[in-house]
Amino acid sequence: MRSRSPFTWLLEKEWRELLSSRAWWVMLLLIGPLVGVSFISAVRTYAELSGYGGSADGVGEAFSPLVGIWAPTFSACELAAAFLLPFVAIRVVAGDRQSGALKLELQQSMPVFARVAAKTLVLFAGWILASAPTLAAVVLWRSYGGSVYPPELLSVATGHLLNAALTIALASAAAALTDHPSTAAIVTLSVTVGTWILNFIAAVQGGAWERAAGYTPTAMVAEFQHGLIRLDVTIATSLLVALGLILATIWTRLGMSVRRRACESVAIGAVTAAALFACTFVNVNWDLSENRMNSFPRADEDALLQIHEPLRIEAHLAAEDPRRLELERRALSKLRRVLPRVEVRYLANTTTGMFEQANQHYGEIWYELGGRRAMNRGTSAESVLEAIYSLAGMVPPPESGEIFRGHPLAVPPRRAAAVFYGMWPAAIIAAGVFIRRRQG
Repeated sequence: MRSRSPFTWLLEKEWRELLSSRAWWVMLLLIGPLVGVSFISAVRTYAELSGYGGSADGVGEAFSPLVGIWAPTFSACELAAAFLLPFVAIRVVAGDRQSGALKLELQQSMPVFARVAAKTLVLFAGWILASAPTLAAVVLWRSYGGSVYPPELLSVATGHLLNAALTIALASAAAALTDHPSTAAIVTLSVTVGTWILNFIAAVQGGAWERAAGYTPTAMVAEFQHGLIRLDVTIATSLLVALGLILATIWTRLGMSVRRRACESVAIGAVTAAALFACTFVNVNWDLSENRMNSFPRADEDALLQIHEPLRIEAHLAAEDPRRLELERRALSKLRRVLPRVEVRYLANTTTGMFEQANQHYGEIWYELGGRRAMNRGTSAESVLEAIYSLAGMVPPPESGEIFRGHPLAVPPRRAAAVFYGMWPAAIIAAGVFIRRRQG
C-alpha cells in the first residue's frame, strides 16, 4: 500500500485544524440566516413589484432576477467575507505560530509555499461549504417557478469567490506579518475600511480616484453582481491574491532575517504594482446579464467602435446630484466599455449642488471629439449617444426593437424561513456536535 505524500498529510492536518476552529463554525451558523434575510426580503419585494398583493399589473415586467434576487441574496456573502472570514483565516494561519507547531514544520523538507498553499486550499474549501445557503436560495427560487439564467448566476458566484480569495490572502499576509491574531484582525479590518474610504473619495472627487476605486473589492463585487466581468479587474484581483499569499510565505520563514524578508517583500510588491498598472490598459470585458444591462444596444456599440479619436466629457454636476448618478450608470459606464479613450471630468463647487442651481453653467455636459465641442443637459443614454453621433458626423443606427420583457413572478417566499432559520442552524449544530465528539 503506497504511503501518502507529505502534502496530503498536511492537507488533512489543516482540515482538522479548520474543523476545530470555533470561528469557522460560527461563520457557518450565521451565514444561513444572513442569506435567508436577504433572500426572503428580495423575493417579497420582487413579488410585490410583479403584481402580488394588489400592485399594478405589469410593473415588474422589466425586472431581472439578477438585480432583484441574486445581487441582494449573495450580498450576504460579501458581509460574511468582510467580517467573518478574516477571523477564520487568521485562526488557521496564525494557529501554528501560536502553538509552536510552525517551528516543527519548518524543520521538514517541505517548501514553505506548500504549507501556505495547503492552508489556502482548506480555507477556500471551507468558504465554499459556508456558501451552501446561496445554493439553497437558487433551489427555492427555481421551485417557485422563477427564471434562472446560468451565465449571470455564474458571474455573481465568481465575483464572490474572487472576493473570498482576496480576503483569505489579505488575512494570511496579516497573520504572517504580525505576532498576534488580534493585531492581524485589526490590520485586515483597516485595509477593508481603507477601501471603503477610497470609494467615498472617488464618489466625491472622481477622476483618478474613481479609476482607482474601480479595483476595490466592493466595486469588483458590484460589477460581477450586475453580470459584468472585466478582464482587468479579474487579473488585478488575482495579482493581489498572489501577492498576499507570497507575503504570507515570505514572513512564515522564521529562520530568515527580518531585513531579507523585508527586501523580498518590497521587491515582490514593486513587481505587483507594475503589473497592476499594466492591467489598467486592458479593456476586455463581457456582459453576461440576460438583459444586457451593462451595454448599449449592439447596433450602437458597432457604430461607436468606428470612433477612434479620444472623447472628453466635462460634466458640471455635484457628487450627490441624482443626475450625475444617472449619467454615470445609464451612459458613461457603458461608454467606457466600448471606447477605451474616454476622459470624464466632473466640475462642481459643492458636494450637493443645492446652491449651484443659480449658476447658468451648472448641469451642462460638454463633449469634445476631434476638436469639436457640443453641449447638452441630458443624462440619459439616448442624450449622450445623440451628442456623440452629432460630433462624429454619424447617422444614429436604427433601433433594433430588442426589448427585454423581464421575468415577473408574484410568489411569496414559501418555506424559505424554515430552511434558513431552522433547518440550516439545526444541521450546523448537529454536525458540530458530531465532529466534536468524534475528535474527542
